[in-house]
Amino acid sequence: MDLHSLSDSDKAYLLKLARRTLQERFGILSSETLPPPSELLQQPAATFVTLTIKGELRGCVGTLEAYQPLVEDVKEHVIAAAFHDFRFPPVSKEELPLIEIEISVLTKPERLNYNNPQELPKLLKPFEDGVVLAWGGRRATFLPQVWHKIPDTEKFLDHLCLKMGVNPQLWRREILEVWIYQVIEFREGEILKTG
Repeated sequence: MDLHSLSDSDKAYLLKLARRTLQERFGILSSETLPPPSELLQQPAATFVTLTIKGELRGCVGTLEAYQPLVEDVKEHVIAAAFHDFRFPPVSKEELPLIEIEISVLTKPERLNYNNPQELPKLLKPFEDGVVLAWGGRRATFLPQVWHKIPDTEKFLDHLCLKMGVNPQLWRREILEVWIYQVIEFREGEILKTG
């Protein structure tokens, strides 16, 4: 899927769909009916759905590989972010009005090949690349948005190693499996009013 082909109305549709999916989980039904999704939104795509409350992370779940239609991927991941992100307790009905939803649609990850650990930081484009590290059966990713919190490339890699559950210095000593990807991200408040 070409990320730039998503229109503002497509983005608004996906955000409304995500919000409605969460509301329905709590038994809140909407009087507004969503029309059927456009053809574009029925194409396979990989997404991450991020939930925040007042700018603080409340849940984030997604996939790196496209395996189902974009609309289904968003529905699956908004529920997973709200109820199955092991870092947080499940979202409560009382929190629902405070939740802001952000959707990231990913490009297909591309493998980075390098021969020396010191090369790795130079191959990454801060604020543009999402990064996947894998080593010894473990894998972790940071979306490009994480660069805003960790703008230093070496610290970014240190923290990604920690997320993977390994020594933060591992990337400096070993050749890891590395993939990069880009996203188009959009959130409530930017695309549509919540409520």
